[in-house]
Amino acid sequence: MTEELLFLDRADVLECAAEVDVCQVVADALVRHARGAATLPPEGHLPWTNEAGADCQSLAMLGALEGDGGPPVRGVKLINAATCNPVHGRERAAGIGVLFDHHTARPLVIAEAGWLSAARTAAYTMVSLRHLGPPAWDALTLVGCGTLARTHLELLGGSFAQTRTVHLYDADVRRTAALAEWTAHHLPELRIVQHADARTAVRAAPVVVTATTTDRGYLPPAWLRPGTFVAHVSLADLLPDALLTAQALYVDDVDLVADNPRRILGALMREGRVTARSPGPVGGRGIDGTLGQVLAGDVAAVRPTTGHVVSNPFGMAVLDVALLHAVHEVAVTRKTGRTLRLS
Repeated sequence: MTEELLFLDRADVLECAAEVDVCQVVADALVRHARGAATLPPEGHLPWTNEAGADCQSLAMLGALEGDGGPPVRGVKLINAATCNPVHGRERAAGIGVLFDHHTARPLVIAEAGWLSAARTAAYTMVSLRHLGPPAWDALTLVGCGTLARTHLELLGGSFAQTRTVHLYDADVRRTAALAEWTAHHLPELRIVQHADARTAVRAAPVVVTATTTDRGYLPPAWLRPGTFVAHVSLADLLPDALLTAQALYVDDVDLVADNPRRILGALMREGRVTARSPGPVGGRGIDGTLGQVLAGDVAAVRPTTGHVVSNPFGMAVLDVALLHAVHEVAVTRKTGRTLRLS
């Protein structure tokens, strides 16, 4: 019997994703996860150092969505990264996503996953902003100006047309300038302000998105003006006190965050300074809930007023799998991609 699967390169993925409401797909998957219709096996993590001394890693993330009124979806994301890649003109991370056939368990489609991974992260930020962000805002700060920051800007216009100004900061001024140039060309309606230091960039807007690769915290709560929403989608930009003093703190999956000491919030949970539920311990705090629980109406949404609200997602494979499923459906309808014969 002939074994075949569909292959989608990045151009195919982008073509099909243009017909997908990425934010809605992510929101629906978050609700299914909150209602217990998701399976998230432990993440596979393989780190190493290459001959140039750069940190490298491979992440294998399986996920499944079942029941709760939606189709069963199962798959895996394999995403690899090296910190030296941007210096050589490559995106820091790249990989593949695979969907599994529900009946045969065979691979059904294999797709370039670098953009999909960035898109699901940016979509998570947009959904969290809709429900947890400031009541009114028209300016956003991006700390880190790589691929993930650009993907946030790609989704920003369709989600928040009121945005007028984007503040940019990156430790590498060349990346700041490159993103400013890209934005001026692709999103000319936005006013771009480049900053020479992180503090002034963070204080410039009531919405702050950290999209860096740092593994050392640097951002104290004093930098965050009252009424700020922080999408902490990177590993460790916030210092512990910025999490401990948050007006509210939300994650995507409590267990995933707790089991990952590489993330500052995971380390705080292991130390007992942050608990899985609010209220937290004396001198610490608790997690107020997941974004999926907010969307499902199980947890109250707190918007920043007198303090700052933090969204700190781990990054769930079920969101990648759900997004790839939606892209695959379009690809089948449009007959996009190439068929690969396995046997």
